[in-house]
Amino acid sequence: MTKRRPVVVVLAAGRGSRFRGSGHKLEQHLAGTPGGDTLLARTLRHAIATQLPVVVVTTAALAPAVHKLIAARDVVTLPERDSHGRPQPIGMGHSIVAGVSATGDADGWLILPADMPLVQPTTIMAVAEGLERYPVCYAQYRGIQGHPVGFGTELYSELVALQGDEGARRIVARYAAQPIPVDDPGVHVDVDTEEDLARLRG
Repeated sequence: MTKRRPVVVVLAAGRGSRFRGSGHKLEQHLAGTPGGDTLLARTLRHAIATQLPVVVVTTAALAPAVHKLIAARDVVTLPERDSHGRPQPIGMGHSIVAGVSATGDADGWLILPADMPLVQPTTIMAVAEGLERYPVCYAQYRGIQGHPVGFGTELYSELVALQGDEGARRIVARYAAQPIPVDDPGVHVDVDTEEDLARLRG
């Protein structure tokens, strides 16, 4: 039997409003100096290293950086304004809907926020393998839930019905999601502020 090959959906459309440094947080260099990987690039490289399909949900401003590593057909760019010129909501729920809708024929979905550059490829693969046994599962390090979170194909209709910033917590709770233990503290490390970035560089 062929193993499932879920799509890694990288969420890179948030505004990063808590980050007060210059530029978007995802464009910050991990080493603190230009030349090395940005947060976004490192997260994408780890996703690509799994050899699973990867789709990135992003904004027009970040799309050029995504295109350096991801084929255009695998990039979903969310419009910044609706047909009436009003700002479009960009919450995690909207991003998940966009990524899952664009890959409706996938063998499942692994949701990975782009601001988590330390999540290892082996961790992503462990959660992918968890979908062979469970409809919903997530990476867990030392007893605490982290990312990515995996969803089987049977959750498609619930995923595309998400709204706003709710993310998929409600689905995770309803379906008694199963933890996949991993030896990867990166499943808990995201970058929201300049202080987070300084700790990561430290």
